[in-house]
Amino acid sequence: MGKKAKRRGRPPGSKNKKSIGKSVATMDVAQLRAHIDDLQSALAKKVREQRAYFEDQLSQLGGYVSKRTTAAVKAVTPKGRSGRRARPEPKYQSKKNKSLKWTGRGRTPVWMREEMKGTKLTKDSFLIR
Repeated sequence: MGKKAKRRGRPPGSKNKKSIGKSVATMDVAQLRAHIDDLQSALAKKVREQRAYFEDQLSQLGGYVSKRTTAAVKAVTPKGRSGRRARPEPKYQSKKNKSLKWTGRGRTPVWMREEMKGTKLTKDSFLIR
């Protein structure tokens, strides 16, 4: 005899998950408010329990780490950048108007595109020397 096919879905006799939604749909406002308050208090209790558990675990882990190791870890790990990045120096300058400059970052400026249009000028010809 062959293998019996495995049944898919819920086993017979299991409760339908939508029954909770139907019971909530039939409740009036006062009953819903009471139900919501019960759920919120249960959730708050679970959160408190989880927080206490994890704080206990952290305190136990803290005993293993000595001051020497934390100092060594701090010495090895690089510190993040602080402050602002310096403004980049301009690399390109307009041939017609010397006050128009560009750092070379981002899109090519309009003044450079217009000066290159119809001429043999390239980006390199605008370099500041």
